[in-house]
Amino acid sequence: MVVFVSVALTINHLSMAYGERIVMRDLNFEVQSGEIFLIIGGSGCGKSTLLKHLVGIIPVADGTIFYGDTDANRVLESKNIAQKFGILYQSGALWSDLTIGENVALPLEYYTHLSSKEIKDLVSFKLSLVGLQGCEDHYPFELSGGMKKRAGLARAMVLDPEFLFFDEPSAGLDPLTSKRLDDLILEIRNCFGTTIVIVTHELASIFAIGDRAIYLDGETKTALDIGTPEWLLHHGDRQVRQFLSRGESDD
Repeated sequence: MVVFVSVALTINHLSMAYGERIVMRDLNFEVQSGEIFLIIGGSGCGKSTLLKHLVGIIPVADGTIFYGDTDANRVLESKNIAQKFGILYQSGALWSDLTIGENVALPLEYYTHLSSKEIKDLVSFKLSLVGLQGCEDHYPFELSGGMKKRAGLARAMVLDPEFLFFDEPSAGLDPLTSKRLDDLILEIRNCFGTTIVIVTHELASIFAIGDRAIYLDGETKTALDIGTPEWLLHHGDRQVRQFLSRGESDD
């Protein structure tokens, strides 16, 4: 059982909008240090938009985001931002004309002053952590979908970030490959204490790796409930229970 001792991320009265169109309003929640926190909900409810707000890709319409005791705006403007975040996008977002080793090395070349040998050794180590040892010279088109995700994860981890953010990591993967990725995410959290925030709609992943989840509702444009997946399944808002039981809730 994982014991959480501090708050890593605090969201207060957060509203999200594209121009005049409100996506979500008045979101309030915390993410604990070392927690695997899930953002769930129906299609188009704003899950990925929330993730983009958390990492500063989109500015907030209203409200505040704090990393520890520091306002997110100050964190995001810091030169050390690369040490804070690692992001894995749905496709893996690998550069097709670079080898896997070159893809993983990019953040090290851009943000550090390590030697070529140090970078090469670190890239090999990170690839070995995700089960891709020996794949440094392969190109993305030579890898399966699951391998591309793991390569993207190696790149996201290469600077030893405090936070890892995932946008639908299991999208497009078969059930077995998806489970292996879930196991890898758990292993990373358990070994390194990384705080992990994941956008997902995969029920198997929600129950396998999630410590807690927040459910966003596109109709009311707010969060309906938050809690552990098991608690939400049995005691959460009716709509949340139906989502987690594939509509089989009996009340």
